[in-house]
Amino acid sequence: MTGPSTAREALILEALGEVAVLLDRVESLNLSMETHRLGLLGANTELAERLKAFEAGMSSITQNVKARAVEHILRRTSEVTSLSVETQARAMAAAARLAFSAQVDSNLTRLASSLQQAIQRVDRPWDLWLTHAATAVVSAAVTWWVVSSLACK
Repeated sequence: MTGPSTAREALILEALGEVAVLLDRVESLNLSMETHRLGLLGANTELAERLKAFEAGMSSITQNVKARAVEHILRRTSEVTSLSVETQARAMAAAARLAFSAQVDSNLTRLASSLQQAIQRVDRPWDLWLTHAATAVVSAAVTWWVVSSLACK
């Protein structure tokens, strides 16, 4: 082969040389990109495995937290329920005590007054007979007066 005879041929040869260099660079970049693609693929696979392990760990933690939350809710519900039952029992006892005392107080008051009257009668038995005797004397006097005023006319 002989060298280029014109400037145009020289430029074409130089351009072809540049294209050859460019193609060599593209090939080396292609190999480099393939290596990096394989590295990214490996990193992606490793990341997926780590993500699966992370999800499994988070699932375990979530289940543990759920179980503890349910236990806590049950414990607090039990405490609040027992406190509520205790409060209601106290309120019912107070209401029963109030109702009982109101009912018993009125009954006791009536019973006490009846008992007091009975005691007074027992202490003075002649009061009852004295009342009957006074009633008999007054009715006899009124009857005598009515009869004598009718007889006089």
